Amino acid sequence: MIEYIVAENIDDRILARSSRLLSEGGLVAFPTDTSWTVACSLASKEGIRKLKRLSGERDERHFTLLCSAIAQIGDYCALDNTRFRLVKRLTPGPYVFVLRSHLGTEKALDIRRKEVGVRIPDHPVPRALVNALGSPLYSVTAKKAMAAGSEEGFGAADAEEIAEGGLPTIPEEELFEGGWELEAIEGLELVLDTGEERPRLLSTVLDLADEEPRVLRIGAGAWPA
Repeated sequence: MIEYIVAENIDDRILARSSRLLSEGGLVAFPTDTSWTVACSLASKEGIRKLKRLSGERDERHFTLLCSAIAQIGDYCALDNTRFRLVKRLTPGPYVFVLRSHLGTEKALDIRRKEVGVRIPDHPVPRALVNALGSPLYSVTAKKAMAAGSEEGFGAADAEEIAEGGLPTIPEEELFEGGWELEAIEGLELVLDTGEERPRLLSTVLDLADEEPRVLRIGAGAWPA
């Protein structure tokens, strides 16, 4: 079901309904400052299970914690002064920061890696959802393969990127523009549509788990920035 909203002034009833659906293990889709995203509540094991099954992704680095403030990031990941300054300079914006996760975060997400990607989007809808829910969202980029019910495979270029430690990209033609397109994705409880067409862009992913930042994927965010 689609709910048409005004991004800067979302109806409180819609936010309350969205929060309830997320808390009950539902999946909600919405725009960000890059492309469309599908998300669940970080606190819902059922929602996380549904999201992983829907995405078909085998690389956990495609999943991202969406936060509304830097203070939230520190609750789930290790964030020292150096990393804090970099994150503060680049947020909100089209950047994902891969950070070492706290033990509780690994258990909650049932992930094999000891790192997790976090992001503060420069778009009012995801930030409003996080604030209404009271905790971060676990998210993945919405892809047309989800609507087709098929899993994406890695091509030769992806295999090369993985071998070099990079993050496999998603072809532009796999990304959505309009919210109405996401109605074809089975398993979504709600699509929040601002009526805007989103650019088919991906975020820039920076690995901050080691001493020096390392680029895993160049996207909409400039680097060096």
